[in-house]
Amino acid sequence: VQLVESGGGLVHPGDSLRLSCVASGFIFGNYNVSWVRQAPGKGPEWVSTISTDGGSRAYADSVKGRFTISRDNARDVLYLQMNSLKPEDTAVYSCATGVGQLATRSGLRGQGTQVTVAS
Repeated sequence: VQLVESGGGLVHPGDSLRLSCVASGFIFGNYNVSWVRQAPGKGPEWVSTISTDGGSRAYADSVKGRFTISRDNARDVLYLQMNSLKPEDTAVYSCATGVGQLATRSGLRGQGTQVTVAS
């Protein structure tokens, strides 16, 4: 049972990135899933959640209008499209089962992928 993220990197302010999270070992489509992030020296922060069928999505105010969460249950993959990136978006981004703030304490969470936004 695992979640494996990819797609992070070093980008400039205003750039875009798309993160992916591949699930294995469980029935991905049965779970609400989320993206969480953790900046250096800070606790985990919830970013976005998507429902099992993708019909419901929620975003933290800090990313609303810039980030889009989506999923492909046929491929067991979760995505996060990040546009208009800002330096304050710099963090390790992880996917996790669960909804909202509860996802930050999920028992199933990936190791994460580093996103660095700098001039």
